[in-house]
Amino acid sequence: MTATVSNFYYGAATPIAAYLMACLGAALGLRCTTRSLRRPHRRARWLALGAVSIGCGIWTMHFIAMIGFSVQGALVEYDATKTVLSLVVAIVVVAIGVFLVGYRGGSASNLAVAGTITGLGVAAMHYLGMAAIHTNGGLHYDTPTVALSVAIAVAAATAALWAAVSIRGLWSSLGASLVMGVAVTGMHYTGMAAVSVHLTGGSAVSQSSTGLLSFLLLMLAGPLVVLLVAAVIVMFDPDMMLGDDEPAAVAYGAGTGVPARRTAESSQPYNSW
Repeated sequence: MTATVSNFYYGAATPIAAYLMACLGAALGLRCTTRSLRRPHRRARWLALGAVSIGCGIWTMHFIAMIGFSVQGALVEYDATKTVLSLVVAIVVVAIGVFLVGYRGGSASNLAVAGTITGLGVAAMHYLGMAAIHTNGGLHYDTPTVALSVAIAVAAATAALWAAVSIRGLWSSLGASLVMGVAVTGMHYTGMAAVSVHLTGGSAVSQSSTGLLSFLLLMLAGPLVVLLVAAVIVMFDPDMMLGDDEPAAVAYGAGTGVPARRTAESSQPYNSW
């Protein structure tokens, strides 16, 4: 029997919250990347923080959205190991893309490679997270819709990486993060549109259980703390509000990915993390 599946058990609350978390992760990632270009001697640290921020933002978006996922007539549970593994995958693949563009620049070929790797990784995170679901039935996917979700993930990742090395102003970064949030959240719900559940046994449960909600909130606690810490680091960094792109352009070879001469500013001692 094919069950009725809903992604909006709590109405608009979960998609809105999921979108906001995707935007937060993207915004922090973009600001961290900007800082890495402005301070080449601290590039690896800022790129790492940016990758963790974007990865945690994407993963948090996914599992906040999954709070609203319900299967009529079935109890939905999650495998903790696969759930945590999906978080690791999200961070690692984003880090690969961010470090590729952070050190090799935003050329079309490099963006294509980095965007494809990152996009496929984000899609892998999504479907690994779905593989963590346990219910009294089997999950089935519509292949064309899955392919569309993967294409959206690759396109979104490529656009995000391009923005990371091309957009440096504060307000421009915030605007880009809103667009990236739409793309990432759109990828999630496109992937969810491919899902159908065929029940193999009866169950008295017809909605999300309190235990499931508690589990997902517990899983979300760690990444949310990481995003909060990243936000504090970015907010208290002296250059956070600067819109001057010249130091970054000079230090980064004007977007070519080849380090140029150090400016007088970047050669001064700097105590920021």
